[in-house]
Parts: sequence; C-alpha cells; structure tokens
Amino acid sequence: MGEVDPAFIQDTQHRPKLAVIEAEGIPLIDLSSANASNHVSQIADASKNWGFFQVINHGVPSESRRKIEGAARKFFALPLEEKRKVSRDEVNPLGYFDSELTKNVRDWKEVFDFVVSTPTVIPVSPDPDDKELKELTNQWPQYPPELREVCEEYAREMEKLAFKLLGLISLSLGLPENRFNLFFEESTNFIRLKHYPPCPIPHLALGVGRHKDGGALTILAQDDVGGLEVKRKTDGEWIRVKPTPDAYIINVGDIIQAWSNDTYESVEHRVTVNSERERFSIPFSFNPGQHVWVKPLEELTKGEKQNYRAYNWGKFFSARRRSNFKKLDVENLQISHFKVSE
Repeated sequence: MGEVDPAFIQDTQHRPKLAVIEAEGIPLIDLSSANASNHVSQIADASKNWGFFQVINHGVPSESRRKIEGAARKFFALPLEEKRKVSRDEVNPLGYFDSELTKNVRDWKEVFDFVVSTPTVIPVSPDPDDKELKELTNQWPQYPPELREVCEEYAREMEKLAFKLLGLISLSLGLPENRFNLFFEESTNFIRLKHYPPCPIPHLALGVGRHKDGGALTILAQDDVGGLEVKRKTDGEWIRVKPTPDAYIINVGDIIQAWSNDTYESVEHRVTVNSERERFSIPFSFNPGQHVWVKPLEELTKGEKQNYRAYNWGKFFSARRRSNFKKLDVENLQISHFKVSE
C-alpha cells in the first residue's frame, strides 16, 4: 500500500491497544442435531449478552470454504494493476477496492465484493423522492479462473446457513420460525473477500474501524491470524475474538435490533492489523430486499413503545454506501438516527 498515508491514522481515543484481552466468553454454539434442544436458548442468551456468537457443525462443507479462501489468496496476490481492472466505484459498488473509509478514516485493507443473487436491485440514491433503481453487476477477474465458480458455490452455502440462523433467532424471540423469511425473498446479500496486509503502524491504524453492521446478520469466516475485536457490553472494553477452527462468527445487525425493539443489540466491532502477518476474512452480509421497511414487529411491542421509526432498507443501504468512498462532513447514517426520543 506504499508509504503510510495520514488518512489511515485513527483519532487517539480509537487507536487499538497493544495489550489484547481475548474473548473466552463469546458463546460457541454446536448446531449439530444432537444439540437442537439447546440452540434457541443459547442464541437468545448470546444475542442479548454479546450480540455475537460462534457456530460449529454448521453444515457448510469445509471444502467449499477452503476453495474460496484459496481463490481469494490468489486474487489478492495479483499485481495492483490487474486487481484494478475490476475496480468498484460509486456507480457500481461491486469488485475490487483498496481505499475504503469507515467513519471517515481509511481502513488498512483491500476488498473484493460481489452480490449473491442476480439480479440484485438497489436505489440509485438515498433521496426518498428518487424512485429510480439500478441492478448491480458482479465483476469477475480473469484470474484466478475458478474464482467465480467457487464464490457462487460458497454463496449458496452461506444463504442456507443464514436462513437456518434466522429461523433460530425468530424462535428465540418467541416468533414462528419462518417469521422473517418473507423479508428476504428479494434479498440484497453480499460477500466480501478481505485482505489485510502487514501494517507498519498497527498501533495507529485499523483494518476496519469501529462500526455496527447495518444489515440483519453477518456470518464471518476468519483465518487463524485473527483480529476481530468486539466491544463488550458490560464495560465497553475491546475484546479479541479468538479464532476457532472451522467455526463461523455470527453477529446480529441493526435490522434485527430494530425488529426486536432492542431485545437484541447490534454491537460495535473493529478489526486490528499486525506488522508481521497478513490476514484474510470472508464476511457474508444477510440483508432483506431493498423495498423492505424496517420497524419493530407488532407482536413484540404490544402495549409498548416502538423504539424506532420505520425506515426503508434500500435507502439506508444507499446512504451508508456513499460513506465508503468519500469523507463526509457528517456522521455516517446509523440506526440511532431512527430512534424514537423518550
């Protein structure tokens, strides 16, 4: 990434600590059928207390994960000019990018993004009066030649796991297992291949700055280097999530927080980097259709105040996407902007 650009340097209060607290406490849930009776209560506890949990025996073939991780390594090892042949921009947010901002600070990473389903349609702009939509187009590089096939295979496995988890979360809220499914009939699901090169200033920069995920669920595959840190709800300390072989890390996003009327919380997290080893990860973002209006569910708020005004997911996504490309003079759009005042 060349010389260190000051754009990477975090404000003092947001810089990572060199002394790491490892999270032994983030729940590890075994999704095998032998433990089925415990899944719902375990997910309820994890979602309330952490906003994060890990799953094993999840049904995703290890071969599928191994293939996409291998193809991602090959792609990111290409010369920069080759990767930039499939660059993404504000017009088409799919493809390669190495200048992403989180909360107006540049991340120490490079990414390759693609949508899971075609067609995937999103609003052209966050303007509520602008009804124009556009179809997103995946950009596949020539090399490695297997990248498209292994990505599409992996995406199918991620969607299966996402619907399984969505059903368990619905049950954990006392709702029918399929309560949320209709929202995802025309989903806007994304997968990101991420590469974090060694960083000469790991005490000043972050791979991804502090943020909350705007969608419904995120399913993360991280390698054995690790680097994901979660803000612990009890005391605000940053806790490192220790990699568990073959596990996926799941976090509840803003949409689940709104649907559940704050029963489950989308928790702030970030990614650290180190000076010696590169790191790879693959997050899958599980999101509803762009037309979906998000608000607390009636059956969970009978007789209670709804904590959020309804907002359109497509417009929310469109507004958040702009902040990835340019430094804005205002805070990125957050779910808190839709919070109903006391």
